[in-house]
Amino acid sequence: MNRTSPHLPTRGTRASQSASSSKLHGRRGLSGALLAGLALFVTAVPLACARRAGGAEAGAEAGPAAASAGPRAKVASRTAQAVYDSVRRVLDAGVASGAFPGAWAAVGTPDGVVAVYGAGQLDSADATRPDANTVWDLASLTKVIGTTSAVARLVADGAVALDTPVVRYLPQWTARGAERVTVRHLLTHSSGLPAWRALYKEAATREEALTQVFATAPDTLPGLRFVYSDLGFILLGQLVERVSGTTLADFEARQIFGPLGMRETRFLPPSTWLARTAPTERDPWRQRHLRGEVHDENAHRLGGVSGHAGLFSTGRDLVRFARMYLNHGRLDGVRVLDSATLATFTRVQDSSVSRRALGWETPTGGNSAGRRLSARAFGHTGFTGTSLWMDPEQQLFVLLLTNRVNPTRESRGIGTVRTALADAVSQAMASASTSLSPSSSPSSYPSAAGTGRR
Repeated sequence: MNRTSPHLPTRGTRASQSASSSKLHGRRGLSGALLAGLALFVTAVPLACARRAGGAEAGAEAGPAAASAGPRAKVASRTAQAVYDSVRRVLDAGVASGAFPGAWAAVGTPDGVVAVYGAGQLDSADATRPDANTVWDLASLTKVIGTTSAVARLVADGAVALDTPVVRYLPQWTARGAERVTVRHLLTHSSGLPAWRALYKEAATREEALTQVFATAPDTLPGLRFVYSDLGFILLGQLVERVSGTTLADFEARQIFGPLGMRETRFLPPSTWLARTAPTERDPWRQRHLRGEVHDENAHRLGGVSGHAGLFSTGRDLVRFARMYLNHGRLDGVRVLDSATLATFTRVQDSSVSRRALGWETPTGGNSAGRRLSARAFGHTGFTGTSLWMDPEQQLFVLLLTNRVNPTRESRGIGTVRTALADAVSQAMASASTSLSPSSSPSSYPSAAGTGRR
């Protein structure tokens, strides 16, 4: 087994790729013609015309398959069609360019879904078109879907204070300088910790890996600079376990995913999900094509459960999560997160250091939010090709799920697709109101998610 493969970039490189996707794609991006196609201007067309243009297949795919993603939003049918067209064109261009073999996207509002679309296929050997029930490795979306939400719950309950030193909760973190780092520093990636270390090479067990984490010292004073750090979120996962008295997986299931009805969001997915799980990389370290096991090497060494990576989920579940956040922590009569705490967690903390909220990114003009979401938007990306952005001002969420690391992490086109999708969707929604009466809603929102073979 080759654990020192030159094809494995450092986790610091992964963080750099996520934070600077526009630079990556400038070097090895899509063709000029394709970029022009992605930078589309969407015009609304009647749903009936689109169905005629798409043939019987397009008409058949709008309805039950779309409904599996959740209730539809109250928007005019022309708006829904314009959004659907924008999503379809961006994702189809991404597949054609080789940015990913398959993708699924959903666009919606607090009350439901406007449009969904599945493009491509799960793998070169599996022609299944992605849909709302496809299972995806979320990678670093774990940091916000799971860990940040868990910490927010503990903060709202008074069990954790943001400006308390982390060592108060994790006395086993005995590295020099650790006593200066607060919970807020970890959440904003301003702790002074390095971005990453190769725990999967340095340790043979979960226990040994955690010992290495607790021995890692900040290399600068906290609060001075932004360094996207997986290590900080591994510590936050441990903090959740220590304070709650249960495992990270159990806490998130009981306090976040269970109440939300997210029945297919978890660490360590069961083998019964395998056939509908999107494969990720042909991993040179593990020397096999990964499917249904976490892609992140350090998360794998930590037993598949970590604060920085390891969650798997479906589009259907993540639509519910996004709607909950846009509904101020509440969905279907169930309060999942405290609204005041949620507002704090999604607000920029210290603009002199970065534009980060607590756990979440906010738009910078150069990240995956694109250029049309409002300053109040918040979101995050995952290394495997996932992303979620929510905009309270526009009452909009944009969810993108791909396996862009299949068959190799060297695929670079995802950054261009993310920004093109956010911009196209926001543009298509700009002239619409999400508070139209039910009588103006479409009979079904457009979808080409598909449930079988392409």
